[in-house]
Amino acid sequence: MAETQTQTPKKASAKRVRTPVPARRSKPNRPKPQEPGPHASLHFLRVAPRKVRIVANEVRGMQVGDALAVLKYTPQAAAKHISKLIRSAVANAEQKGGRVDVDALVVKTLTVDQGPKMRRFMPRAMGRAFRIEKKTSHVYVELGTA
Repeated sequence: MAETQTQTPKKASAKRVRTPVPARRSKPNRPKPQEPGPHASLHFLRVAPRKVRIVANEVRGMQVGDALAVLKYTPQAAAKHISKLIRSAVANAEQKGGRVDVDALVVKTLTVDQGPKMRRFMPRAMGRAFRIEKKTSHVYVELGTA
């Protein structure tokens, strides 16, 4: 007798149904960053940032002429460096923009960031050594119109 083989039907492979991907939302309308005005920067200033910020807080937002007058009679060491930096920014404004009314310029932003620390070692008693950190500052000034 001939045996008949019964073939089992192949299982239908389960097809994965792809869910529709939601459309990507466009980025919100952010204002484009403005081109900075006349500015100058000073890096690796050998004055601690904490001391420079004391002077910077006094002149931030002032008109350039008033700021330079205040810095002239400020006894802190950082005042000399900041006044030189503001004068440099004014010179940059004159160089780039042509004839600029210095009386109309204002210290728009004046930021003081910490730079790298120079590490030195001081000998102490019983063969020990203490670390001395000589801090530096990065100063950035940007001028704007009143």
